[in-house]
Amino acid sequence: MIYLDNAATTQMDERVLEAMMPYLTTEYGNAGTLYKFGRAANEAVQKARAQVAALINADPEQIIFTSGGSEANNLVFQGLKDYLKSVGKTHILVSAVEHDSVLRAAESLIKDGFHVEYIPVSSECRVSPAVIEDALRADTGLVSVMFANNETGAINPIEDIGTICMKRGILFHTDCVQAAGCYPIDVVKIGGDFLSMSAHKFYGPKGVGALYVRKGINFERIQDGGHQEKNKRSGTENVAGIVGFGKACEISSKSLHEDTVWVSTLKQRFFMALNEALKDTGDESCVHVNGMSILTPGKTINLRMDGVDGETLLLMLDGKGVCVSAGSACRSHEAEPSHVLSAMGLSKDEARSSIRISFSKKNTADEAVRAAQILAGCISALRAREEKE
Repeated sequence: MIYLDNAATTQMDERVLEAMMPYLTTEYGNAGTLYKFGRAANEAVQKARAQVAALINADPEQIIFTSGGSEANNLVFQGLKDYLKSVGKTHILVSAVEHDSVLRAAESLIKDGFHVEYIPVSSECRVSPAVIEDALRADTGLVSVMFANNETGAINPIEDIGTICMKRGILFHTDCVQAAGCYPIDVVKIGGDFLSMSAHKFYGPKGVGALYVRKGINFERIQDGGHQEKNKRSGTENVAGIVGFGKACEISSKSLHEDTVWVSTLKQRFFMALNEALKDTGDESCVHVNGMSILTPGKTINLRMDGVDGETLLLMLDGKGVCVSAGSACRSHEAEPSHVLSAMGLSKDEARSSIRISFSKKNTADEAVRAAQILAGCISALRAREEKE
């Protein structure tokens, strides 16, 4: 199998699993208890909190552990609801290409009297700071723009947007689920108030994420229960998962540049090999890149193939041992075309003719080239079938 859907999830790093194992076996204490066995678990959680904070240049006390990126995103919107309403800041801006967890969380506030406005993106899937600035109003309370898009890999000018919001006294949230472990992230330079992360997107375990919250922010917890995570997120701590998350952040801090160069190189080799293979059948002109240039650093590329149904292509590739996706894993079973590609100006047919391919540090150059050759064969076969029909 050649796994090229690393935007959906990544293979856990062996060192992460090794760090987690004691807390899945012998060190099983509850981090909220006062005896030595529990205190040891709590110490492991606090160490991981420091490791996560270090990755984004934050202080450990600014990190709240969650079950993943989706919960972190929801915590922002639901946790701010009462405060924003009390001060009359009920206008919210979100980019039109945000992850579903952001879009749905924002929409959930409409029934409470909020006005949610969607910021358009360019054909490259990028948000313009100037467009953000023009859309701000006196009652704007929150702006949410992702760092890296989960379907196209497009990178937004987060620091510029954060600066605009900071100058206007408007809260700023950025979903960094696809960016963490791929790009340098500095919450000080971003000037943001909230930042979401998820461990399994960069070689950590599933089921654990984090929300960075700037000091002094007034927001409420969204579930009742215990007083864990500074009384902002109830529930017994997932000690093993948190430890794994911390280890993944520590590893990434040391190898971020090397890993980014490698996955970017694989992406470019893949695209070159694909074009080369398609020349033999005369189909090279049928493949288009959705979003930013293939030369943009990062792991993800979104491709559109003329005359090819993306889902059919995905299943054909699966039968040949190559794993890719037709978009976000959270919407993989929906019939509607990608909201991201639609927001970029693609038609429904063009969106349905697209697939997402994403690489990891564990992929090899041989895998990239072989997958490109298999993809080329599938494209040519499907296009030939379409012509006959």
